[in-house]
Amino acid sequence: MPIKKRMKTQYPGVIFIEGTGVDNRPERIYMIRYRKDGKLIEEKAGRARQDDMTPAKANRIRADRISGALTNQEKRGVEIRKKREQAGKWTIHKLWKEYSANRNSGKSLDIDTGRYEKYLKDVLGNKEPKELIPLDVDRVRVKLSKKLSPQTVKHVLNLLTWIINFGVKKNLCQVLHFHIQKPTVYNVVTEDLNDEQLKRLMDTIEKSSNIQIKNLMKLVLCTGMRRGELLKLQWDHIDFDRGFIKIKDPKGGPDQTIPLNDSAREVLNNHPKGKSPFVFPGIGGGQRASVQAAVNKIKKDAGLPKKFRPLHGLRHFYASMLASSGKVDMYTLQRLLTHKDPRMTQRYAHLRDETLKDASNVAGDILSGIANQKATGKKKKA
Repeated sequence: MPIKKRMKTQYPGVIFIEGTGVDNRPERIYMIRYRKDGKLIEEKAGRARQDDMTPAKANRIRADRISGALTNQEKRGVEIRKKREQAGKWTIHKLWKEYSANRNSGKSLDIDTGRYEKYLKDVLGNKEPKELIPLDVDRVRVKLSKKLSPQTVKHVLNLLTWIINFGVKKNLCQVLHFHIQKPTVYNVVTEDLNDEQLKRLMDTIEKSSNIQIKNLMKLVLCTGMRRGELLKLQWDHIDFDRGFIKIKDPKGGPDQTIPLNDSAREVLNNHPKGKSPFVFPGIGGGQRASVQAAVNKIKKDAGLPKKFRPLHGLRHFYASMLASSGKVDMYTLQRLLTHKDPRMTQRYAHLRDETLKDASNVAGDILSGIANQKATGKKKKA
């Protein structure tokens, strides 16, 4: 290709050549010349139409170069070095990508992805764990606490902890040199109904014409299973011969099995079984996405409080019923409810304590009766 002729402008060191734009129309391409460290440098300043370049703008760029600003080639070198350095760093964002890739897909991962993208990526994503200081995390916690519940803030900071712990476990980063402080959460909610409300709910469920929702709610009451576990429940998860139900991925944990008691067996034996693999299928036989509308209709028909969550309430009733029976210990109850943390089960401990107290009072009543008999006997002899 022949060398194009350089044309001078009114500014020393600013020249142009006649080139062609992206639209194949003639276009001036402005160049600048200057010396740096004794070496003559010529570089492109920009195109007239494409970059809105003028001789005056090119002259300002030339002045910047002479005063020490980086050349285009130097800038590219800096960017390349920066990218190479960044590639070797295990930043929070890079750790997150590896951490999320090693997790099972599902609702739990989707929720954590949303939390990371919304609350952690922009503020901490470019930092390595070793670069974090307590103030960085404090700022995140304070900022989120102004608009989110303590529980949500705790979830976000737990996620940050899990990401870093994953990196440490895989020898990708250093252990954090301080403890990530999380907000204290006081949100232990155990929804309850009085005897009259419970009777109305049970009657309304029994009278419901929606066989799917009717049996789903009955199964919660019989087994204490969560909504998500019931929506994922398939017929081949139920072992009628051995008497067990396999619960897949309970709240992101490992698969669990719970007993198929007689009441649950009766509900399932009387439940319609179609071509779908799901026990409570959705449209087209696939996994049902939601039962909220149908369940809320039953709640409304039963005249229950607005804040009462029917499925969670029935699960709570199941747990309360077992705890207050005095026949089920807390460890067994934890297994039946598939709680990963025993502290979740402890909310029902007071019910068992009351039962134990009542049992203990029996001994007191017996002793009181014996004492009264002796006192009465002494009086008769006198």
